[in-house]
Amino acid sequence: MTVLKYGVNMSERYTIGTLARNVGVNVETIRYYQRRGLMREPARPLGGIRSYSQEHARRLRFIREAQKLGFDLSEIAELLSLEDGLHCREVEAIAGHKLATVRERMAQLARIEGVLLQLVGRCHNNRGKLRCPLISSLESPG
Repeated sequence: MTVLKYGVNMSERYTIGTLARNVGVNVETIRYYQRRGLMREPARPLGGIRSYSQEHARRLRFIREAQKLGFDLSEIAELLSLEDGLHCREVEAIAGHKLATVRERMAQLARIEGVLLQLVGRCHNNRGKLRCPLISSLESPG
């Protein structure tokens, strides 16, 4: 009997190569995550090939999506250690810290955008054989 959970065949098994292809990662990425403790390596049956499950695929997707949101592997490991559903406040704190970091970076990027906008405008208005204002500005101290 096949058990369906969230519309997925939970009895489906994969080789590491098939798992990597299905999730869109490299086989070496899976091995790296295993060495870092982010994923368990399934036992190898006597004389056989390791068999990966939908749970492994779910974990890989989680890691990949968390990375897209800017979480590093240490933060992801911490989130995974709290995945039992009983630590929502701790997860919220980690995500809140990440949000504050993202907002800080966005403010920095807005400042950079403003400076570059001015410098590009100076370059655009530069006529003749004058030194490039952008390069001159970058060479000047503070």
